[in-house]
Amino acid sequence: MGVRYSCYLFVCFILIISSGCSASSTKHQDDDNVHKKVTITLSAAASLQDALQTIRKQYDKKQTHMEVVFNFGGSGTLKQQIREGAPVDLFFSADEDNFRELVDRGLIKKKKNVLGNQLVLITSKESSNKLHDFNKLTSPKVHRLAIGTPDSVPAGTYAKQTLTTLKLWNGLKSKMVYAKDVRQVLTYVETTNVDAGLVYETDAKQSDKVEIVKSAPTKTHGAIIYPLGVIKTTKHKKEAEAFFNFLQTKGALQIFQKYGFTILN
Repeated sequence: MGVRYSCYLFVCFILIISSGCSASSTKHQDDDNVHKKVTITLSAAASLQDALQTIRKQYDKKQTHMEVVFNFGGSGTLKQQIREGAPVDLFFSADEDNFRELVDRGLIKKKKNVLGNQLVLITSKESSNKLHDFNKLTSPKVHRLAIGTPDSVPAGTYAKQTLTTLKLWNGLKSKMVYAKDVRQVLTYVETTNVDAGLVYETDAKQSDKVEIVKSAPTKTHGAIIYPLGVIKTTKHKKEAEAFFNFLQTKGALQIFQKYGFTILN
């Protein structure tokens, strides 16, 4: 009887230990789930790169449950990625046309026009060929002019519109160097691989290697507007909308202004 009772106690002891380990394991799993960060992706125009990276640092100080990953590029390319089902949570475009196409397809759930910008003609500070206005681009001394590819880069679209309005486009076609985004145009000018380029004022101001020759007259191109939206298929609606709202707070808008953007009401 004593042996049987001892065996019974031993079995009970094993069951209690096993139950405790199981409960402890479940608790650790729950703790891991509580502390696990949610990652959201914002596809944004290349011209927003510096401002958004600064804003993300401020956002990280305010919360610990979410990580924001950026995918920078030409707005047309980013739009195409979203159309093809890329796992993106928000889209920040440098123009309304690419953005509107996604809205019309029902792929944008929440939207707001947030920023404005200015198109400018730039040259390298090291360049010996000094320009004074757009008409000088036709000079034989100007061999290469860089712009974003008009079909996929809004800055390139605005550049083509400006040069066409100024009746310079046809005469400059042979000099054109097309870039995948506005930041590549800036790099081409900085490294003197081209004589001049057309970029946003915000990009030009972030470089100490280029100088602004002249701003493009606003009537020569479409309005430069940056719309922001939440992708309808996002799997992290709460987190995406939280960052969508944060990008429109006073602190975030002040950072955009610091980088040269115009704030739209």
